[in-house]
Order: sequence, then structure tokens, then C-alpha cells
Amino acid sequence: MTDHQSLGAGPAVERRTIDVIPDAERHGTPRSQFTLWFGANMQITAIVDGALAVVFGADALWAIIALLIGNVLGGVVMALHSAQGPRLGLPQMISSRAQFGVLGAVLPLLLVVLMYLGFAATGSVLAGQALGRILHVPATAGILLFGLLTVIVAVTGYRLIHTVGRIATVIGVCGLGYLLIKVFTTYDVGAFVGVKGFEAPTFLLAVGLGAAWQLTFGPYVADYSRYLPRSTSERSTFWGTFLGSVIGSQWAMSLGALIAAVSGAVFVGDQVGFVGELAGPAAVALLIYIVIVVGKLTVNTLNAYGGFMCLLTTVTAFNGRSRVSPVVRALYIVGFTAVSVLVAIMASADFLDNFKNFVLVLLMVFTPWSAINLTDYYLISKERVDIPALYDPAGRYGRWNVTALVSYAFGVVVQIPFLAQKLYTGPVTELLGGADISWIVGLLATAALYYPWAKRTSNPPAEMIYPSTEPVAERTRS
Repeated sequence: MTDHQSLGAGPAVERRTIDVIPDAERHGTPRSQFTLWFGANMQITAIVDGALAVVFGADALWAIIALLIGNVLGGVVMALHSAQGPRLGLPQMISSRAQFGVLGAVLPLLLVVLMYLGFAATGSVLAGQALGRILHVPATAGILLFGLLTVIVAVTGYRLIHTVGRIATVIGVCGLGYLLIKVFTTYDVGAFVGVKGFEAPTFLLAVGLGAAWQLTFGPYVADYSRYLPRSTSERSTFWGTFLGSVIGSQWAMSLGALIAAVSGAVFVGDQVGFVGELAGPAAVALLIYIVIVVGKLTVNTLNAYGGFMCLLTTVTAFNGRSRVSPVVRALYIVGFTAVSVLVAIMASADFLDNFKNFVLVLLMVFTPWSAINLTDYYLISKERVDIPALYDPAGRYGRWNVTALVSYAFGVVVQIPFLAQKLYTGPVTELLGGADISWIVGLLATAALYYPWAKRTSNPPAEMIYPSTEPVAERTRS
């Protein structure tokens, strides 16, 4: 019985990890990408992200417009990563070995793991608070229970993750749709929206919040499109991912901007409690808390699954393996989730605030990585990858790729003068009135250096090279 057959009847435990997904185990349609990413974005942290744009000084109307621009720009980058999945059949960070080298890819991986650990921890706090209110137990107990739920879904793997995503889509539409109606029926929204003029710094800040939200999905988005049939067109994969992520995040962030406008900083101080009070009667509030838990479960599972993939990619760069047993896979996920739960339990409000700022600083590692990966895949290699060489330090891609590593370091450093973080504000940012455009600089500057250099130094194969045991069935080019 093949893996595909064994998984066909239901959400059996996933057996694949960082190895290529064979054609016999491919399944699904790009529609699954829409529901997964829509559900993953219809959640309370996205609401908070949108609210922050207003808390930082933007008018709600201008904040919503700016968030849309940021979500669209960042969503394009994110969806271009997703479009690689069906053709390669690989996790996202394994494919980056084609640019950085088998060992060189470890450098951004370590920071990626740290960042997703931070997101998992902060998400566990919010979901733990919601579970605590549902079960009438302390938030600590809620965090522990939420960690257990995350482990169950992440260990089971790909199919169950997509199932939870579909459930989150339906629940999210109902829950966040209801909250949007409650905002307009409870408050005079018109009196709080459009009361400030356009301000470039706060507008660009909101654009950055939206773009950064999307860019954080880049290192693992292809993990969830790699099971699609190889014949799946890039265009359909791109649009399924892009529309699901952008529509879901924009809906949640717009709701957050409106809530912040009518409530001030009260919502940011107690997000879960405020949403429950906004919902109304206790029975309805209970349902909204369930919406929060399901939404956070979807994205926290992505963090745990993606964190596991990144850790495994790091370890296997040194031991040369391409597969691990289901037991080892489960241990990775349990370990990652346990650390995130421990951080969440130990965290005070001040700690979380500081930790979130630290995590936001780590966003600067994503933009140059994305610039290099996308530039190489679409413009240099032109979608031709020697997959067996990705697991061989002595192969085509070698251990370290100086071109990519230097370009990456340059892309990180060049952003520093443009940063606008609690820990550091760059001199150029001060001249811009506090607007953070570091992510734009990181993308453009890295691509500008990497493209001409890699054009001269890279050695892509003449055509796609798959493992010798893997039958080749080219996907539709469109």
C-alpha cells in the first residue's frame, strides 16, 4: 500500500518530511490553498496587527487602505514561493539550498526557527486565554491544552492541517463577520473613521505591517502546496494562495483597525476579553472564543509544522539524510511546541511586548532571503533545479554559495538605517518621520546585487532533474 493510499481514507499520520513527494502521493487542487491560507489569516493576531496601525496614529480609513497595499505586495511575494511547490514537491527551505548551498542554507534557517517559535508562543498566550474563558480554568491550563491540540494536528500532518484550515475558513467567516456587524451596530463608526488627514509616516507604517505579515509565511508556504499534482499550473497555485491569504488577512486587519478606532487602546490591552464583550451575551461570547481558538490553532499548527521542517532541514544538512521516521518527526514537533508553550507560560505582559518587538526585528532576515530565492528560481535558474543535488554537499550546489551568502548579508545590513523598531530606529527612518520602509529596501537592494552576480556564477541544470526513482510528469506551463 502506498503512502497516498494509506492517507486516502482520512487524516492518517503523514509520513513524508523533507523528501520529494512522489507523483503517486500527489493530490488536491489549488482551492485547498485558498481555504488553508484564508483560515490561517482569519484570526485574532491578524486583528491585532490591523489595530496596531491605528494605535500607532493612522486614521482607520487610511490604515485599511495602507494595510491592503501591504497585504497585496507581500502576498505577491508569498504566493510566488507557494507556486514552486507542485513543480518541486519539496518543503520551501530545502529548495533554498539551490541558492545558498547545502550548509549555507542553515544560516537563515536558524533565525527562521527562532521567529516561528516567537509567533507560536505569543499565539499560545491568546488562545490559552480564550480556552481559559471557555473552560473556566486559569490561562496557564488553557495554554497547555492549546499546546496539546497543536501537537495533535501538526504531528498528524498535511491532510489534517488542511482540514482544520477548511473548518477555520467557515468558522472565521461567521465569527469575524458577526464581529464586524457588532462594531457597526454598537458604535457610531462614522464618527471615528476619516477624522484624520493623510500622514505619510503612519500610512507607510501600516503598509509595512501588512507586507510583513505576508512575508513571514514565505519560508514555509510551499510546504503546503508540495503535495499538489505536478501538473498543477503555477498560475492557479499562485492565485489560490494569494487570494486566500490576502482576503483573509485584509478582512481581519480591517476589523482590527475599526475596533481600535472605536475603542482606543482598550482592545490592545485585552484583545480576547474585549472581543468577548463586543460579542454580547455569554453564549455568543463563548462561540467567539471558540472562533479564536480554531483560528489560532490553524496558524499555530503552521508555525509548529514549519518550525519542525526548518529544524529538520538544518540537521540533515550535516548528516546527509533526506527522511526521518514518523517517531522522530513527532519528537521534533513535540519539542518545538513544548518550548513555545514554556515561553508562553513564563511570559509576562512586558516580556511579550519586548519579545514581539524582537520577533519583528527578525523580519529583516526574510526580505533578502525571499529576494534571493525568487530571483534565482524565476530569473536565473528559470524553474530548473537539480533536486538530488540539494541533499549532497559535494553536488552541484556545494556546501556554501558565496554569491547568495554575501548578497544575503548585504540585504540584511542595508536595511538597518531604515528600521523603525522599539529596539532601534535608523537615521533614515527619522528623516522619514518614523516610517519603516526597510522591507522594500531589503527586497530591491538584495535582488539588485544578487541578479547580475548570480547570472555570471550560477550553474543551473539544462532541465529539471528529479530523483532517479521518481517518474517525471511535467506540469502545465501557464
